Amino acid sequence: MSLPGERHGALVNKDGTTRFALWAPDVLRVAVKLGDGRSFDLLKNKDGWFCDTVECSAGTSYQFVIDNDLEVPDPASRAQVKDVHSASRVVDQAYPWKSVTWHGRPWHEAVIYELHVGLFGGYKKVEEYLPKLAELGVTAVELMPLSEFPGERNWGYDGVLPFSPESSYGTPEELKSLIDTAHSLDLMVFVDVVYNHFGPDGNYLGNYAKGFFRDDIQTPWGAAIDFRKPQVRQYFIENALMWILDYRVDGLRFDAVHAISEKDFLVELAQRVRSSVAPSRHIHLMLENENNDASLLEQGFNAQWNDDGHNILHHILTDEHEGYYENFAELPTAKLARALGEGFIYQGQLNAKGEPRGSLSAHLPPTAFILFLQNHDQVGNRAFGERLSLLTDPEALKVATALLLLSPMIPLLFMGEEFGSSQPFLFFTDHNEDLSKLVRDGRRNEFSGFSHFTSDEALQKIPDPNAQSTFTNSIIDDASHTSPEHQIWRDFYKNLLALRHSELTPNLPNAISQGADVLADGAVLATWKLGDGSVWRIYVNFSDANVSSPHSWAKEKLIFDHGVNQPHYQQNVLPAKSILVTQEGI
Repeated sequence: MSLPGERHGALVNKDGTTRFALWAPDVLRVAVKLGDGRSFDLLKNKDGWFCDTVECSAGTSYQFVIDNDLEVPDPASRAQVKDVHSASRVVDQAYPWKSVTWHGRPWHEAVIYELHVGLFGGYKKVEEYLPKLAELGVTAVELMPLSEFPGERNWGYDGVLPFSPESSYGTPEELKSLIDTAHSLDLMVFVDVVYNHFGPDGNYLGNYAKGFFRDDIQTPWGAAIDFRKPQVRQYFIENALMWILDYRVDGLRFDAVHAISEKDFLVELAQRVRSSVAPSRHIHLMLENENNDASLLEQGFNAQWNDDGHNILHHILTDEHEGYYENFAELPTAKLARALGEGFIYQGQLNAKGEPRGSLSAHLPPTAFILFLQNHDQVGNRAFGERLSLLTDPEALKVATALLLLSPMIPLLFMGEEFGSSQPFLFFTDHNEDLSKLVRDGRRNEFSGFSHFTSDEALQKIPDPNAQSTFTNSIIDDASHTSPEHQIWRDFYKNLLALRHSELTPNLPNAISQGADVLADGAVLATWKLGDGSVWRIYVNFSDANVSSPHSWAKEKLIFDHGVNQPHYQQNVLPAKSILVTQEGI
């Protein structure tokens, strides 16, 4: 499909002028009103575009005036003066980059650390924290969505201006400084982008471009975005290119692509992004996709968040079986073996609702799957935002952590996990009064079907997302996590990541799974052939009983063990809550 020639938004020219363009097919007149009081009618072109070049420079504030009446921000605003309802600001994307020779890192080296910029205190505070992450062994920082959202605090998935980095976090220049510093530390930066919906407050597109949305498909967030239209496709492709080219991020994580009906748009987007950079530059594209659609992982996307892997491990660690975990409570050990051996657990099988889910994935490399024990969804979508440190036995959690960090899948950590934080991560917003009530009541209704929330009294205890305290209670004060116990967890993560980088990472290219076997209830042996021809084995036992392994590890190189003492090692016995990692053929 051909794409329109116009580019969305305000683009600065070298001669001190700015080109303004708005796709507004439903209106008769569009003017651009500048902060100094000047106003200019834009010229109506074909296909619903209003465009013109105006004498104004970077830093100028402006709004679009629709049919002499409605004043709106630019939907492709590169920065807002204050919030989603305020004026937009013309931005010159030129920046004095210092890490000019940076070309990224290959995907197999990724160890991802997901964080929320607001909880760190903004772009500057995240930048200050980067050396600690590099020292830990992290190689990529993933920033939760940065699109301008209503109010001062939000997860980011309520964004309505995807081109404008959230103003409460800092300026575009401060975000670029964060990225520049990360690159100087050999850290990649990924940004989580939301192309499946707009937030409920501050989206004016329906007032002048109703065709941006479909009236025949509804999503959990309202009418679906209409990716059949070239102008809509171009809007989001330009956004992806902005992050890659103007901000020099190293990759994008695409939120909930199962809610995008036109999958060919995603393929086109990946092609456009990859063709926009030099072959020597590493760019990584990651998916969240509840449908377990393996085909996209063969059409330009590096990997998918493996919710199946998380869900089965969480069930094994906590025995929870409601919500996310309903489909993983039956035959959990077999499901764990399948996740480790094949990636997806559901590859077309029926879920608890009797619906088929997923496609075959065993042919994909292990690096096509991003594995995690915690992330914003699985922690924050709990009623009280509890982390695993409060939900399971510490020894079992250490076994799961070793499995996460020494598996050939790509590991993802969630902020605070590395020092065993018990701080909650709650769902928080800063909506207007009417919307905040709807969000609060809606969230409590979501939990009404859970066994712990069968009474109104129990539901009322769920934190109000709009309360300031819900946000402040989620702030992690790293300086307070200096106890010996916290240091033990830091050292545990750091040592495991050092092992990963030295023993596993160099041989991950061309690695393939050789399957996984159930040893006993709660115990699994998973095997991979690495790129150098050696065999990587993980023996893991989450049960409370000792398990004998039919496979002898006597001639294998010991990479790591936890909970396996010498007598048990010599007898090929995996004690309760233990893990053993070996390599053969080197």
